[in-house]
Amino acid sequence: MKTINKLALFKILRGILLLKVDPAFLDYPAGYTPGFLDEKQLRHFARDPQNELDDGFLAEALAKGDRCYAILDGENLAAYGWYSRLPTRINPPDMLLDFDPDYVYMYKGLTNPRYRGQRLHAIGMNRALQCYMEEGVKGIISYVESTNADSLKSCFRLGYQAFGSIYLLRLFGYSLRLYSPACRRYRFALRDDPSARPDGMSARKV
Repeated sequence: MKTINKLALFKILRGILLLKVDPAFLDYPAGYTPGFLDEKQLRHFARDPQNELDDGFLAEALAKGDRCYAILDGENLAAYGWYSRLPTRINPPDMLLDFDPDYVYMYKGLTNPRYRGQRLHAIGMNRALQCYMEEGVKGIISYVESTNADSLKSCFRLGYQAFGSIYLLRLFGYSLRLYSPACRRYRFALRDDPSARPDGMSARKV
């Protein structure tokens, strides 16, 4: 993978699902406050660069109706994760990840270094899933790049299950996408975002 990426962009996106709320990850530390943040709160926390919530990201996420489930320690943002019901930009940024709208896509999770080791990511994710299931969502859908072995192991420990893979190769201005069969079941696919694509770049998919 590293050798290929010296010559071209090559990624394997492992699709994963979380279909059940784990009761072990619903209780949160005393004094903390979990819940979805409103725009005013998000703008406030965006003032701190450590929270990685720049204006461009917030504008796009909020325009799509994406929601941020967070855990607060008083006035401090301890951890958060973003959730979307619509196709969402990934890296490379001229592509969107599409999926079955019966699921919610989880992305951009962050835990402040001061609060690591308290399972806040798992707690926030399970509480968010509980909220979405009450709205009729079947589960959380997401992906992890195949090179991120630690993240994959962490997701499996949290109850995620793998369902398929997307293979993305970009070389000399062309993009080739291959999908494992299970991706079709969940409408799990990469879409071009014309508003972000560099001039002259074309795409092919299989």
